Amino acid sequence: MNHIFTALGAFGLLSSFAIAGTVALNSTPTACSDGFAQARRPISNPTLFDLALPTTNIHPIFIYHGLPDRISAGGGFAALGGDVEVYALQFEYALNERLSIVATKDGYVDMNPGGVLSHQDGFANLGAGLKYAFIYDPASRTAVSGTATIELPTGNSDVFQGEGDGALNLIVSGLKLIDAWQFAGAAGLQIPFSDEQSTSSFISGHVSYEICKYFIPLVEVNWFHVLEAGNGVGNFPGQLGGGVPGAVNFEGGDFFNLGAVHSTRNRDFISAAIGFRSRLTDRIDVGAAYEIPLTDDEKSLMDERITVDLVWKF
Repeated sequence: MNHIFTALGAFGLLSSFAIAGTVALNSTPTACSDGFAQARRPISNPTLFDLALPTTNIHPIFIYHGLPDRISAGGGFAALGGDVEVYALQFEYALNERLSIVATKDGYVDMNPGGVLSHQDGFANLGAGLKYAFIYDPASRTAVSGTATIELPTGNSDVFQGEGDGALNLIVSGLKLIDAWQFAGAAGLQIPFSDEQSTSSFISGHVSYEICKYFIPLVEVNWFHVLEAGNGVGNFPGQLGGGVPGAVNFEGGDFFNLGAVHSTRNRDFISAAIGFRSRLTDRIDVGAAYEIPLTDDEKSLMDERITVDLVWKF
């Protein structure tokens, strides 16, 4: 139960930060037109699944990521268990209503695994790029955008970051608002610059309904598919002496690219998240989601995940 209290504490901290921040806000219009005033950001898959609208905002995130008790490795299973905690802060700056600069990945990773892995902590890779809305129609409340980001190998290898030569993420995102309903989706490719990491694709979907501004329940689904296995043997020497990429039979999903040699044995990882957003002001909302795998959790790095965030638009 400790992780639940941790997540609730993070949610309370972000809410307090938001409420305090409203004192300093003025009545300047947000970057979005009124037709998109009710648009809300997805919560799960946060480094890849973004709102199709270019806006100016900051986006602090806390993730509690529970690890499976055992994972598929070699010809059998290896004991794991424990958890990973991620503390991150995303940024976006709208140059105009169609184009924005996005900073999609950063943060601090605290790994507390059991079993065969060791406790480590360190920084995540850095990722940033551009988003362009090539369909932007406030009247019909419809938007479609393309995003290109570069992930740099700047992180700590002890927390499964910092290896390879980086990667290119190419993403198409869509948004449709109908009365109190919101439908959003994204699809993309993660293309590494070296064979030390795996090449993969993803599709994410989001549906939410605004019962009132303080309670907007949502459901999200994410599907990751390995297109080509990496060859990261020897990477991450602080974990099993670099043996992880050669042992596991799957990839790491949204946040970790292990370069797993045998990841094509289990190409697909699918997860579902349920949660809600709460709009505290016209500019600030907070959200929380609980996520579980729909595929075999022993063939992934996820047993469960709790994500808590805040979105502050300027």
